[in-house]
Amino acid sequence: MKQAAGPRTRFGAWLARPLASFHLIVTITGLLTVLGLVMVLSSSSVESYADTGSAYGTFTTQLIFVALGAVLFYVALLLPVRLMRTMALPAFAVSVVLLALVLIPGVGTLSGGARRWFTFGPLSFQPSELAKVTLVVWGAHLLASRRQNASVKEMVVPLVPAALVVCVLIVLQPNLSTTIAFGIILASLLWFAGLPLRLFLGIVGAGVAAAMVLALTAGYRSDRVKAYLNPGADPQGIGYQGRQAKFSLADGGLFGRGLGQSRAKWSYLPNSHNDFIFAIIGEELGFLGCMAVIGLFALFVYAGLRIAMRSIDPFLRLLTATATTWILAQALINIGYVIGMLPVTGLQLPLVSAGGSSIAITLFMFGVIANAARHEPEAVAALHAGQVGRFGRMLRLPMPEQYSPARAEAARKAAQAKAAQKRAAQQRAAQQRAAAPPPRRRAVAGRPGADPRRADPRRGRALASDERTRRSNGRAGERGFRR
Repeated sequence: MKQAAGPRTRFGAWLARPLASFHLIVTITGLLTVLGLVMVLSSSSVESYADTGSAYGTFTTQLIFVALGAVLFYVALLLPVRLMRTMALPAFAVSVVLLALVLIPGVGTLSGGARRWFTFGPLSFQPSELAKVTLVVWGAHLLASRRQNASVKEMVVPLVPAALVVCVLIVLQPNLSTTIAFGIILASLLWFAGLPLRLFLGIVGAGVAAAMVLALTAGYRSDRVKAYLNPGADPQGIGYQGRQAKFSLADGGLFGRGLGQSRAKWSYLPNSHNDFIFAIIGEELGFLGCMAVIGLFALFVYAGLRIAMRSIDPFLRLLTATATTWILAQALINIGYVIGMLPVTGLQLPLVSAGGSSIAITLFMFGVIANAARHEPEAVAALHAGQVGRFGRMLRLPMPEQYSPARAEAARKAAQAKAAQKRAAQQRAAQQRAAAPPPRRRAVAGRPGADPRRADPRRGRALASDERTRRSNGRAGERGFRR
């Protein structure tokens, strides 16, 4: 019994270290990113050679965005929480503007019937990936700024209307898979913020119904649903991709055919380096390789929720829990449609699938989660006590600030007081404008078009008959009237 308890005790002791969550997130991020690079090189080499004459074309692009993502990961570690919250709304507004600009012909790039990208030479950027992160950060800031017993209206407005605007812009691209991801983010924010269950279920039900309507209205989306419901109906048409993915998984067996030995990547499985890279993992690394990938995501979920539960800052708690749920849901949806349990949606496997802007933005989100891990109370105390460690000294990360509920409450009350003063000033100005008499127009002598009768002090009084005759200048007689 003592020998069996030893490893568990050592692992538990390691988890009890102040910076265990931070090191866990950094390790998982590195392992998934390296695995993704290896599998992108393996799965895309054949098609890259056929298209460009080089087997490293797609891999090189992915490597460039991984390098950019590594920089963004480090930047996320440097961001103070206060600055993150200050920039939340401007960043979200910028992402919404980019989503609108990408729909303009000549600005956004049209590819495959969808207008989703900005193209800069050989590189492209998908603004919807940025919008995911900004919605998570802004939504967490917005909900964390509410008072303790906030009403339902304060929790829902303006978060839900803003998220709906974003979803409409993405549907217009069209991009249903990313719309589903935004729905998951919104539902996670509301759930972890404590929205009443009945209203939460109503919002989720409305979102599911809208997703079903959108899935059945477009031809290619309805074909995916038909292929899911009856995969053998058209094996060489709409059911081809899902069928080939299952063949790849079955071909891998328990241990796989070996790294680089996939048969499906020889143009048998479309998008093998992107949406269906999990099938190539199963074929080359076998069932054990697939379980290793699933295990890494499970360990990430454990670390993310652990950070959320150990955080005392409501903003970091909401941010970490929502980001963890979003990344987990995206991974489960991707794996689910590869193995045939869900309809094909096009969501990528985070950090593993090929996709430049996707992996760069996802690495930034992982960096934000790692930053939140450094703000755990025990981690803050250990870092201020000098327990930085070699990794921390190498990165030269700033010391995290200890969260103070009293200071946060004072800041919230000050913001509310400032907003109340602004509203009161606006109301007073409106009341003054309403109470002020309308300006009277004064006649100016010699002004062109001025009516002399307006300047007559006797205007409004009855005139004598001779005066009326004099003013008429005889025109009454011309009109046929006689005295």
